[in-house]
Amino acid sequence: MTGKLLLRLRDASRSGVYRAAHADDIVEAARGSGLRVTRVGLQRVAGKAALLERVAQALEFPSWFGGNWDALEDCLTDLAWTNAEGHVLLIERAAAVPADDLGVFADVLAAAAAHWAERGRPFFAVFIGSAAALPPLYREPKP
Repeated sequence: MTGKLLLRLRDASRSGVYRAAHADDIVEAARGSGLRVTRVGLQRVAGKAALLERVAQALEFPSWFGGNWDALEDCLTDLAWTNAEGHVLLIERAAAVPADDLGVFADVLAAAAAHWAERGRPFFAVFIGSAAALPPLYREPKP
C-alpha cells in the first residue's frame, strides 16, 4: 500500500484537503520522496490566533507572516523557503479548534492545494482522526 499511497501523494492533480485515521502510513510512504511532511498539532488550540501561530511554527513561516487568514494563504502559496518537491500537512488533534475557525482553515488549505495543483506540485492537507466530512486520502486496510 505504501507504493500506491506515494503515487497518490506525488500526483499534483489530486492535491486537496483529506482525512485519514492514522498518520504513520502517510509518513512512511513519503519518506525519502522529496515531499515535505509537516505535522501540525492543534491540541489545546482554542481560536484563530493560536491556530495561525501553530501552523506558522510548524511550517517555519518567514518573519513577514502577518498572522491572519490572508497571510496564511500567502505563505501556503509561496513556501519557497522549503525547497521541497511538494507538501503533505498532517493536521492532528483538531477537535478543540472552534468549528468556524476550522472551516476557514480548511478553505484556505483547499485554496493553497488548488494553487499548487495548477503549478504541477503536490500539496495535501490531511486531517488525522477527524473531519469525517472530508474525503479519505486512501482506503485504509481492514483490521
